[in-house]
Amino acid sequence: MAAQGEGERELQKKYWIEHSVDLTVEAMMLDSKARDLDREERPEVLSLLPPYEGKSVLELGAGIGRFTGELAKKAGQVLALDFIERVIKENESRNGHHMNVKFMCADVTSPGLNISPDSMDLIFSNWLLMYLSDKEVENLAEKMVKWLKVGGFIFFRESCFHQSGDHKRKSNPTHYREPRFYTQVFKGCHIQDGGGNCYELSLVGCKCIGAYVRNKKNQNQICWIWQKVHSHDDKGFQRFLDNVQYKCSGILRYERIFGPGFVSTGGIETTKEFVAKLDLKPGQKVLDVGCGIGGGDFYMAENFDVEVIAIDLSINMISFALERAIGLKCSVEFEVADCTKKTYPDNTFDVIYSRDTILHINDKPALFRSFYKWLKPGGKVLISDYCKSAPPHSPEFEGYIKQRGYDLHDLQSYGQMLRDAGFDEVIAEDQTNQFIQVLRRELNAVVKDKDAFVRDFSEEDYNEIVGGWEAKLLRSSSGEQRWVYIEVTILDPIPPATAAPKDSAKMVLLESATTAVVTLEESIKVASLESTVSSVTTHSEPAMVVYSSMDDPAFTPPPAFIVVTLSDSMVLGTYYLCLV
Repeated sequence: MAAQGEGERELQKKYWIEHSVDLTVEAMMLDSKARDLDREERPEVLSLLPPYEGKSVLELGAGIGRFTGELAKKAGQVLALDFIERVIKENESRNGHHMNVKFMCADVTSPGLNISPDSMDLIFSNWLLMYLSDKEVENLAEKMVKWLKVGGFIFFRESCFHQSGDHKRKSNPTHYREPRFYTQVFKGCHIQDGGGNCYELSLVGCKCIGAYVRNKKNQNQICWIWQKVHSHDDKGFQRFLDNVQYKCSGILRYERIFGPGFVSTGGIETTKEFVAKLDLKPGQKVLDVGCGIGGGDFYMAENFDVEVIAIDLSINMISFALERAIGLKCSVEFEVADCTKKTYPDNTFDVIYSRDTILHINDKPALFRSFYKWLKPGGKVLISDYCKSAPPHSPEFEGYIKQRGYDLHDLQSYGQMLRDAGFDEVIAEDQTNQFIQVLRRELNAVVKDKDAFVRDFSEEDYNEIVGGWEAKLLRSSSGEQRWVYIEVTILDPIPPATAAPKDSAKMVLLESATTAVVTLEESIKVASLESTVSSVTTHSEPAMVVYSSMDDPAFTPPPAFIVVTLSDSMVLGTYYLCLV
């Protein structure tokens, strides 16, 4: 950690003169594996930037130009700035052929740095603020807002908590801060122009750099994207979460109840129970929607060797999650993100996992359609969530839902939304009795531990927690508030109908109109048209494939040949069972 106050700039300049003798990627990244990391990390960082085609870009701490040339390919103009003359000259020698780039040797903290107000569309920096004192970061944040056009963006990436590179250093003046420092500084930055208009920064995104998570099991490489907005612009639900429901003090209280790393019902106990149903395999990719402070993600990554992408809309939640990740060395990538706006390529995840979160989402059908696209064939979704009984409801319960901003449905409607999204197998179970048992255990533990709880928090906090748990017990015991477990699966696709030999094929046509579940011998693959299918018992040779008329509308089966009996005649759709 660097010394504060007088001498900060001299100390930093001496450090970087020492580490820029060799103007290489290894020297700039301070890591022996820099070239491999750079190949994976640089495209990732660039992919996170907001659109800047034809725009004005200011690159602070440009170094030898790892990003300068890439920015120049799309930007209208790039101003690349660094405070080590030898370094910025190397950048110019590499990227000077780009006619839209200007190079400047200057210190970002210098009062004489002259950049016009409202002139930049994007301000980009990569490992800069960690070489500034706290006060210098605050001052630079204010300057950045002034330099930005309204609607413009700031992107910065920093090393937090501890060193990432493996280069040995005689001294290290770097400030490895907690990420919440940067969030608080930039979130609290407000300026007023000459016309009396007030501006601030709105957080667009904050996440770990995935290349470091994948290669080093390191969550401390963190980037932020901010947008300059009018101060009166509404921050909506994110502000509600961080200022009302999930304030930092509230999160710590929840963690005290649910256990280290957890802020959802049952903590590690229900996590182990539910995750066991997923049959996770090493190398699988899991998306956790509403990850909280990361306990479930760490459990999955450490015990099943899976890669977890963990998102939450609450800045406070992700800040705590990043702190809890220190020293764990697991493959979990955290991001502040709105699941209703986030996009992923189709067939990305093996599992989508969400605990007591989707109650916040109004457009659940749209979210479930996204889940369906993001899942690989054979993938699973596991959800625990709040539901409600059929109406009528008491005024107290209606008031509770309104105050929290929840969107609750009955269990049947919840399951149907998933079926409508395309999922083949939907298991929806009311687990309210388990919920009540867990609530009672948690409440009893708090009451028993009252003195310690009050000592660590306050009497008011204790009363709020006890009152909140008693209210949940009352709503659940009355039957109005339900807690549900939902597991859904996308069936593996079957081969096209033409794969079956038609000349000697023996087929059977099964028709009905109701929903159930299918169980076949391992040698039989099942295709569902719209929903799940009932159990089938075979009485023939084991080599069978099931085809649906939906796979090939032009396919005409041979005359039916009875090869199965139905233990439950409720089969949805039309299926052809073919001996092959």
